[in-house]
Amino acid sequence: MKTTLRQRLLTSTLLLGCAGIAAPAYAQDTDSNPPVSAETQDVEADGAIVVTGSRITRRDLTSSSPVAVVGDEEFTLSGSVNVEQVINTLPQVVPGATSFSNNPGGGVATLNLRGLGSQRNLVLVNGRRYIFFDTSQVVDINTIPAFLIGSVDVVTGGASAVYGSDALAGVINFRMRDDLDGIIAGAQYNITGDGDGRRYNAYVAMGSDFADNRGNISVFAEYAKRGSIGQGDRDFSRFALSDGATGLVPGGSAGVPQGRIVAVGSAAAPTATVAAGTNYVGGGAFFFTPGTSRPYSGATDSYNYAPANFLMVPQERWTLGGFGEYEIADSVTAFAEVNFINNRVENELAATPLTQNVDFNVAQLCGRLSASDCTQITTIAGRQQAAQAASTGGNSAFPAFTAGTGQFGALAPGNVRLQVNSRFVQIANRNASDDRNAFRVLAGLKGDITDSLTYEAYYMYSRTRNSQIQEGNVSRSAFTRLAANGTCNPFGENQYSEACISGVSILAQNTDISELQVAQASISGPLFQFGSASSPVAFAAGVEWRSMGGQFIPDTALQSGDVVGFNAGQSTEGRYDAKEVFGEILVPLIEDGFIHRLELNGAGRYSDYSLDAVGGVYSYAGGARFAPIRDIEFRGQYQRAVRAPNVSELFGGQSIGFPPATDPCALASAATNSAIRAVCEATGVPSGSVGQAFLQPNTQIQGAFGGNPNLQEEVADTFTAGVVLRPSFIPRLNITLDYYDIEIKNAIATAGGGVNGILNLCYNVIQDATGPVCNLVSRDTQGIISGPPFVVSAGNANLASLATSGYDFQVDYDMPLGFSAWGQDESRLNFFFLLNYSDENDFVPVVGVDDTVECAGRFGLNCGNPTPKWKWSSRLSWLDGPVTTSVRWRHIGAVTDDDEATDFIVDRIEAVDYFDLTVGFNAADNFTLNLGVNNIFDKQPPIIGSNQEQANTYPGVYDVLGRDFFVSVQLRF
Repeated sequence: MKTTLRQRLLTSTLLLGCAGIAAPAYAQDTDSNPPVSAETQDVEADGAIVVTGSRITRRDLTSSSPVAVVGDEEFTLSGSVNVEQVINTLPQVVPGATSFSNNPGGGVATLNLRGLGSQRNLVLVNGRRYIFFDTSQVVDINTIPAFLIGSVDVVTGGASAVYGSDALAGVINFRMRDDLDGIIAGAQYNITGDGDGRRYNAYVAMGSDFADNRGNISVFAEYAKRGSIGQGDRDFSRFALSDGATGLVPGGSAGVPQGRIVAVGSAAAPTATVAAGTNYVGGGAFFFTPGTSRPYSGATDSYNYAPANFLMVPQERWTLGGFGEYEIADSVTAFAEVNFINNRVENELAATPLTQNVDFNVAQLCGRLSASDCTQITTIAGRQQAAQAASTGGNSAFPAFTAGTGQFGALAPGNVRLQVNSRFVQIANRNASDDRNAFRVLAGLKGDITDSLTYEAYYMYSRTRNSQIQEGNVSRSAFTRLAANGTCNPFGENQYSEACISGVSILAQNTDISELQVAQASISGPLFQFGSASSPVAFAAGVEWRSMGGQFIPDTALQSGDVVGFNAGQSTEGRYDAKEVFGEILVPLIEDGFIHRLELNGAGRYSDYSLDAVGGVYSYAGGARFAPIRDIEFRGQYQRAVRAPNVSELFGGQSIGFPPATDPCALASAATNSAIRAVCEATGVPSGSVGQAFLQPNTQIQGAFGGNPNLQEEVADTFTAGVVLRPSFIPRLNITLDYYDIEIKNAIATAGGGVNGILNLCYNVIQDATGPVCNLVSRDTQGIISGPPFVVSAGNANLASLATSGYDFQVDYDMPLGFSAWGQDESRLNFFFLLNYSDENDFVPVVGVDDTVECAGRFGLNCGNPTPKWKWSSRLSWLDGPVTTSVRWRHIGAVTDDDEATDFIVDRIEAVDYFDLTVGFNAADNFTLNLGVNNIFDKQPPIIGSNQEQANTYPGVYDVLGRDFFVSVQLRF
């Protein structure tokens, strides 16, 4: 799934701009607080709080950076079993991997803040780093138990000075409940209006004080299970659609179960020259009956792979954990946290397609073909043999099959070389089963140094091990051997014998291991009074050591590239560490003087990495808050942030992937564009094949990806500025407007922006066939990028830049109504509105080359997920005694395709609106019941053709489940 921009909406429990704005109470939760600021969640005994984005305690929630806070009520109101269901609706977020990510998949949920990539935001739990799930050092947010979340803080802008590497786009901090006293138990059940996609979970948590209230300990457990939905279960995804002449048409893959054969040519002699007759020219021969062919037609003969793919992937998860603290002495309190998560997920794809050159014995081959096909094959064999005999004499009219060239050596006498395209439906679908175990242990001490200074020191170790078993794979070498000797018959549907199936089937597996260690010690507290401020100058300072390591261990078949069904890849192993010193200062200058408030803050961090290409780096920040009167406050923050490359980017072994892309040489326009034609021919496309659609038989093009140990750090300059309005003449009304601008230099990206970016740069922008970008493209003798070694090489490099800017506008108003339908305390009406305007979201694949990919308001093969200019969410809640009724409105603005040079059938996706309804009942003092339906009008996702992600749409952005019901209960003792 592509890395791109941000995403949708928000919740009624957002604390706007972290400005102390009222969060609506949740009527049916008797333990909830009244509609006051989030101080009720974060205030310590002495009134001091810690706002995410700073380590300094303070007595108000306002910071110089915008901070959005999502309360625990939203997870209940939205019927969320997994954390991703709430977080991915935040307007600051673009979905990364989700429960609808089947290809690529992996069974995780990642968070992509501001669309700058999941690796460029930092996920914390209780202000500390959490568990990485693989060598990319990214957190699977579904390992965080939703039922224990007290609130989620989302900070916009770089925060490396405070938290270290990765915090370029911002920080997401999950604050867990640590005040359990008694038992809570609950369960939830979700089902779609189509009667499928069942999801349910059950949990229990117990907490108690001990040792005369000097200590508290809590333990918890959760089980969650999610059923699968196939793409064949929905009308919009039942067929793989592509662009036709006048509209969307059923498409699919050129790897067909019936078998398709193409005569092998070369750059010197294209397919049309080699072949005899029409069946083997261009798209090749399609065996509509075993042994008898006709010309292949992509419009009618493509294989519909869609029904075999998951639309929503199944999941089963166990979560166990505990946390506690104990006051050892007056100034020494020990604390600890323990987590264990077992997550099992499956991804399923259509049966393995195979494209492979095979040397067949002509006499043996003719025994399996019709007379007309045998005549064509015999003629092709004669031409190939003549070409080989003439090659040493320099006859360039025919392709040369000489030793050491291409995928094979010289052609044996009596043989013919054909490209086989087939699909092994007799083996069954490809299935990848992930079994991921993760654990985290943390222990530390905290307490008072003096009456005002405090300290904290802790050590954390986390480790994730994922075992993946792949079924449905095919051995390339075994097929080549068995097809050549007649055991495997690819000339017709269901012609593979049991001996063939047994001989080519291969079980593959790999293992991912990721480790993170953190040791940190810090002190904080007030220093002295300054100016007319009543609050003292305060500081925080500390040291930190981090160690990051990971391994990807594929089996021999995957490492060798012999497997066909899944991506081949080399092993990855690496580790590095960082030693850091950091500090912050908060300087109140004026408080309640001739102006209400003037405050400055600053932060700095020096990091020394064991990576030679990174070494020592600095990050720093400075900001201010200015409130001329109590009702209005202005704020601004500048931050220089850095991100060191992760283990995968540094040490990743070469792997093969299949991203969606467009080969410019396969477009009809290439034949008439002299500049593009020249580059196509110079990079291996036969002259007569330029502009022919058969050059790209599938919408995906194979790319080779890998690490680079010489990568340097990324550097970001982030700026935020905003205003907070809390008019005293309209109580409980809060309005914020914030501007953000984030620019990332020296950005790490796949060379040229990935496979599609490299192809675009080579043929449409740079147009230098001998230059470094075009040298990344390798084609076979027919000019097709057909698979290893004929791929697009897209390794990692510090060549790119990223930039995004826009506005967040938020309104929250809580209004007493003066009456109650239930005859209790007066009811309240809470209105919430959040709007995001994306002004800029640009990606430059190669700095210095004039080719900026502009993604604000766009979607497509370059930008990936839609990034609308306008997005908003609104929630209206009526809270009346034991009943809460809440309606949410989610809006995703219109977007246009990002490829202006190509006219797709669907070049524009219109705005989409979803409405959700939840009713909650506090049925008894210790019993809560919630009923809800999301997407109450059963709005279907927009349908797209060749320029989509998967399932004919963007399933991480648009609702693909349809109307979705849920019911949940919770007991408290």
